Amino acid sequence: MASMTAPPPTTITCRRRLAGASRRRSSSNSSRASLPRIALSLDQDDEPTPQPVPRREIILRSSELAVVGAIFQLGGKKPEYLGVQKSTPALALCPATKNCVSTSENIADPNHYAPPWNYNPEGGRGRKNPVSREVAKEELIEVIKSLKPDKFTPRIVENKNDYLRVEYESPILGFVDDVEFWFPPGKDSIVEYRSASRMGNFDFDINRKRIKALRLELEKKGWASQDSF
Repeated sequence: MASMTAPPPTTITCRRRLAGASRRRSSSNSSRASLPRIALSLDQDDEPTPQPVPRREIILRSSELAVVGAIFQLGGKKPEYLGVQKSTPALALCPATKNCVSTSENIADPNHYAPPWNYNPEGGRGRKNPVSREVAKEELIEVIKSLKPDKFTPRIVENKNDYLRVEYESPILGFVDDVEFWFPPGKDSIVEYRSASRMGNFDFDINRKRIKALRLELEKKGWASQDSF
């Protein structure tokens, strides 16, 4: 009969160590499995939706800006050179800044030049039903009071026989633009004008758009531009 020999002690010790290590790994894996799992989502849909600003807060902010404009006098001071110039009868030229248009400028200056108006154009009512200067001036005043281009509020501050000056004030900060209209003597049915901001270097074409809005409304009454704008 074949004899059964016992395994050497070294073999038994190694097997016991391996078994112990296996039990520890199983215990560790089971404890890990029992831990709660936390899922993190990075979807953009989970981001909080920005809430719209309440209307009351918008009004409050606008009021605060208006107070700041009043404190720092953002409206500016009326330029001394406004009005019909004495040396050569005409409205003042524009400064070098890009926030002014005037009929007194050279036609070659596209940044500042604007063509004059004619309230009795030959191709319109000038042939059949021309109006007097007084009537034309009343038409102009009516249009000025009825329009608020870019929500600027007009206020007529000078009204002479052949001259009008209007201050247009911005709705929030109170910036002021000076707009002048002149009916030159000896020039049949012609109206010169100048529109300029008191402060800043740029106006985002507000002065030019204002003049265009006035002209389009005056055209409904029979006025016309002398040249293309």
